[in-house]
Amino acid sequence: MNVLVGERLSIITSKMQTTRHRIKGIVNGDDFQIVYSDTPGILKPNYKLQETMMKFVNTALIDADIIIYVTDVVESPEKNEEYIERVKSSEAAVIVLINKIDLSDQEKVMKLYNYWREKLPLADVYAVSALEKFNVAQIFDRLLELLPEGPAYFPKDELTDRNERFFVSEIIREKILIYYDKEIPYSVEVEVEEFKEEEKILNLSCVIHVNRESQKGIIIGHQGQALKRVGTEARLDMEEFFQKKVFLQLFVKVNKDWRDKDRTLGGFGYDME
Repeated sequence: MNVLVGERLSIITSKMQTTRHRIKGIVNGDDFQIVYSDTPGILKPNYKLQETMMKFVNTALIDADIIIYVTDVVESPEKNEEYIERVKSSEAAVIVLINKIDLSDQEKVMKLYNYWREKLPLADVYAVSALEKFNVAQIFDRLLELLPEGPAYFPKDELTDRNERFFVSEIIREKILIYYDKEIPYSVEVEVEEFKEEEKILNLSCVIHVNRESQKGIIIGHQGQALKRVGTEARLDMEEFFQKKVFLQLFVKVNKDWRDKDRTLGGFGYDME
């Protein structure tokens, strides 16, 4: 979605479950408005947080005029069989993107291309590289052809439906996904407690919530070095995103079993949209 929108709205890592929310990216032209809806990846829920993530996926499937199913040259095409059947039965137009072709060869890409043409015969199938921006312009043109005419849903100067606090928390969470292993990134939620914008500086105070006491020490690290690295890297990204200096304070708090508590999940923005 970042490439199609032309802005970095969704965080990107190689780990599963990087995207937890439904994030809308808006592209405006003189006579069109495209609203992309980036959802979490498909998974079988193990706790309430993941159940909510799948609700975002299901809602997007119902709302969509076009479904863009993103797969790649690394993952098995047979995964998500049940979801593919739902895509097949949808009334929306379908586009399949085989991403990361820069990591493969022509023979394997053609094999995947033919697989998806057979699996979803009514879909448009494209081999793409988001990293290299290969075939992106072609997809954009096809989206404009497929979209129905109608009024704009958002003001022309809007880029996303998410507020600035959301992007602060997502940037911090991205760094945690990058720098910590095993279950730690999946046990963490980031809350922005203070967002105070001045002319030349943005003052932020954020809390990293963890599931268990043992995770708190891992997040902080020896003499606070791990947390300091997350803070430094996140601050640099935020300064680029907001185009101003950022003063960032990070705290770590144990919020036992937060992923299974309805009220806590609602407070973190996981109630249904």
